[in-house]
Amino acid sequence: MATGQAARRPRDVTADPEFGPWLAQASILVIDDEPGMRNFLVRTLGPRCKQLDEAADTEEASRKLDRHHYDVVILDNIMPGKNGVDWLAEQRAIGFFSNAILMTAYADLETAIQALRAGAIDFILKPFRSNQLLNAVARCLDQMRLQRENYVLRYELKSTSDHVLLRDKLIGHSKAISDVREAIARVAPLPTSVLLTGQSGTGKEVAARSLHSLSDRADKPFVPVNCAAIPPDMIETELFGHLKGAFTGAESGREGLFLHAQNGTLFLDEIGELPLATQSKLLRVLEDRRIRPVGSEREIPVDLRFIFATNAELEKLVEAGRFRADLFFRINVMQIHLPPLKDRGDDVRELAELFMHKLSQQLGMPEVPMEGGVHKAFARYDWPGNVRELRNLVERSLILGRFPDDFGGRVGAVDVANGLSLADVERHHILSVLRGVGGDKDAAALQLGISRKTIDRKCAAWNV
Repeated sequence: MATGQAARRPRDVTADPEFGPWLAQASILVIDDEPGMRNFLVRTLGPRCKQLDEAADTEEASRKLDRHHYDVVILDNIMPGKNGVDWLAEQRAIGFFSNAILMTAYADLETAIQALRAGAIDFILKPFRSNQLLNAVARCLDQMRLQRENYVLRYELKSTSDHVLLRDKLIGHSKAISDVREAIARVAPLPTSVLLTGQSGTGKEVAARSLHSLSDRADKPFVPVNCAAIPPDMIETELFGHLKGAFTGAESGREGLFLHAQNGTLFLDEIGELPLATQSKLLRVLEDRRIRPVGSEREIPVDLRFIFATNAELEKLVEAGRFRADLFFRINVMQIHLPPLKDRGDDVRELAELFMHKLSQQLGMPEVPMEGGVHKAFARYDWPGNVRELRNLVERSLILGRFPDDFGGRVGAVDVANGLSLADVERHHILSVLRGVGGDKDAAALQLGISRKTIDRKCAAWNV
């Protein structure tokens, strides 16, 4: 095979059970100046991985890294011009996050220490058998997958967990939600970016998960990002990642959420809360499909499906100068509106029964009967908090053993009828939730389904 050509695994080859399911999806670069060794690596890895590229020296390898993203790089240590350890250290310093395996004919301790310091995940001693190489690659891929999954799971634990009960299902048979399901089914197989709109608590993340599960990326990562929950001074490094020393406190390099979602779906919720400077960088990513980690000299190619969501009217934010017009037109290709719960008719009853069944199992409490009076109250109530409010009502009713008299378990329709203004209702409810979580504004924001910034602004206005 000629130098620089790519050996690609046939599409119908399935995952090798001996070396795990991830090898078949991997993109690998091998670097060695010996044609015989490159040929051996190509014959061993080519039929088993998604893409295999080869380079005869570090200069060619650097050019390939500028053009492509690789999950694993396998490189020889002793090569003309520059050895593998020095080249790897240089690449780490300018923005290279992929796993690396060093091949060496010398098993001395100094080489091993240098390889680890340069950022090699593993090294194998020449001569080696094909199984030794495949096992090393499989270990690298497993480690990468576990690190990314753990990071995403930890991130999800900090965000809203309403999707846990509904996951990737849009429950209900009303025309409003059926229209949404039909739109999702039509656009899911396409690479088109989607903008989900609707009030807070209407199920935009559930819709995003449905889009992902019906797409050709369903077996790849789904990474949800709540833009309103990340401090403005941290959002760039959270999204794009950073290199060691990029800023004070950056003691090591880290991949961002864009790379954690590589080949999958990135869901950017509350996109209207994104700072203007980050909006500009996001626009470039959407146009070029490349990201630049903070402090990096190299742009990294990304292959992602983007889904955006907002409960704000982005057109008004554009008019107010708080959202870039060019970014709005770029993300507003396909818009799907999630209807408020009050417009979904009998879906309220179906959702309530689902929440009752699931939450009673989680809490270990008997289900609370939903009699005729409760269903009539469901139909009369406007549900300003939408599906999230319904879920909280059911959980509160399970704890109390009955549905509260002040329907919804919060100051709402009853007190408005007694003369309180909507502003009074809002103030009473936010402050009561804050008291219930011991003044923790982050926890209150999650429970209310609003951003921490909104709570800070409200409390400042109320002098509390």
